Amino acid sequence: MTAAAAIPADSEVGRRSQRWAYGLILLASAVALGVSGAPAPLYGLYQKEWHFSPLTTTIVFAVYAVAALAAVLVSGRISDSVGRKPVLIGSFVTMVAGLVVFLLADNVAMLLVARALHGMAVGATVVAGAAALLDMRPQQGARSGQLSGVAFNLGMSVAILGSAALAQYAPHPLRTPYVVITLLCLLIAAGLVAMEETHAHRVPGPIRIAKPAVPGEIRGDFWFSAVGVMASWSVLGVLLSLYPGLAAQKTGVHNLVFGGAVVAATATAGALAQLTASGIPARRAAVIGDVGMAVSLLLTIPALNSHNWIVVLAAGVLLGGTFGLAFGGSLRHLSTVVPQDKRGETMSAYYLLAYSAMALPTVLAGWAATQWGMSRIFAPFVLVVAGACVLAAVLGLRSGRRA
Repeated sequence: MTAAAAIPADSEVGRRSQRWAYGLILLASAVALGVSGAPAPLYGLYQKEWHFSPLTTTIVFAVYAVAALAAVLVSGRISDSVGRKPVLIGSFVTMVAGLVVFLLADNVAMLLVARALHGMAVGATVVAGAAALLDMRPQQGARSGQLSGVAFNLGMSVAILGSAALAQYAPHPLRTPYVVITLLCLLIAAGLVAMEETHAHRVPGPIRIAKPAVPGEIRGDFWFSAVGVMASWSVLGVLLSLYPGLAAQKTGVHNLVFGGAVVAATATAGALAQLTASGIPARRAAVIGDVGMAVSLLLTIPALNSHNWIVVLAAGVLLGGTFGLAFGGSLRHLSTVVPQDKRGETMSAYYLLAYSAMALPTVLAGWAATQWGMSRIFAPFVLVVAGACVLAAVLGLRSGRRA
């Protein structure tokens, strides 16, 4: 398949019969990331009920990231070969299966199974969904990247806050949130079944694990985007697994809605930043976001030490806004330069690095928190990630000068 042949066919499908499908894919991406974040406010309840350590919490979270890694390695190539629609439908079937396991869970092993299923489902949804959006609107890669980032953040924000509210005030706190999310996933799956395939021309060849390589002509652009998303998602991993508990511990506010609100406010600020940054060139937005995220991370240390819930919440909003610029800018930039005949595999490589950065620091932070306590290891973790953010900004400035 040539890129020239793919563009008219794919865009013609998008113009004539798939206008509503573009919104459906964005909604599916939002729901998928919501599923990934929904358990975050509930980990404290599981920890109290089943008496496990912060390390166990981060292992449960990291299992999700490792499973997502496996999915992103193969889902791009699979979607290039068999189409986006079968991959997305299979992902939502797997997502519902994971939610059923959560509903029945009565031990840590079942949590691990549920998170593994969700990792596979969300990883495949993210990669195949990104490729489908580019199929439908190949000339609007930057816009699709921006909207994807907004959908990720809003989906996570709504799911985390909703999960916390249901767990705090509804009956059966470890069951009701999953029932609500399951119903929503079934509705999305029905829409995907009705949707036409977006990838009109398949790429022949065996389905294989995608190689950890990117097209040579965009290698500099790719690494700029990749380092930015790695720094961003390493923050995201600890934010979802441990930060709600740390915020509650520092402020003395133990209502689940507060912990959910801290993460939800961060994610919402990220979505708003991406929406309002559409007029800023993608590379510039990412560099500003990388530097801003380094500064915001450093400010979370005195914010937590203030023991004031308003200050903690405000620090989360600032971190979210800069996170949105960094992640959204890097995704927009990559979506603009990626070759159209290598969309699936390139996005697989991008999210491979993102999920690696989410899993490894999260487990390390969980182990360190078990040894010395989250309060003592939070500052060193922040310093390391802030350094990675500065590195991403430097790469962006250097590649921008070469361009």
